[in-house]
Amino acid sequence: MFARRQFLTAAITLAALPAFAHSYTAGEVEIGHPWSRAAPAGRTGAGYMTLRTTGAADRLLSASSPAAERVELHTHIHEGAVMRMRPVTDIPVTPGETVELKPGGLHLMLVNLTAALQPGARVPITLHFERGGDVTVELAVERAGAAAPAHAH
Repeated sequence: MFARRQFLTAAITLAALPAFAHSYTAGEVEIGHPWSRAAPAGRTGAGYMTLRTTGAADRLLSASSPAAERVELHTHIHEGAVMRMRPVTDIPVTPGETVELKPGGLHLMLVNLTAALQPGARVPITLHFERGGDVTVELAVERAGAAAPAHAH
């Protein structure tokens, strides 16, 4: 019984790995674990991921997606006791540091979604880097309210 339970646990864990273990590169920038939360069509969605350069500094200048009217780079800032979102002109990627796009921090804002983001779906988004050029990644859509997928580096 114990061996069977271990086997089932391992099988379920391995089956889930492809949903979380996707990564991409743009020049010397590594893009890890892009994901989003479920959201209805016509509303806003958000994209999250990690960015790390293995070489020279780079900057994420913009992004675009057929899933949204436009994609904006955003951050959250404290204004008094209130957190507010603000657009940013770019997101620097500094050598030796990992930039985390996450809920409550830097993120991609998908404005006016053209279709609902459904759990389990993959949403294409093209990232435009100053040095690394353009790379299209897929956001793995998680259920609404989901925390960042767990992953190891």
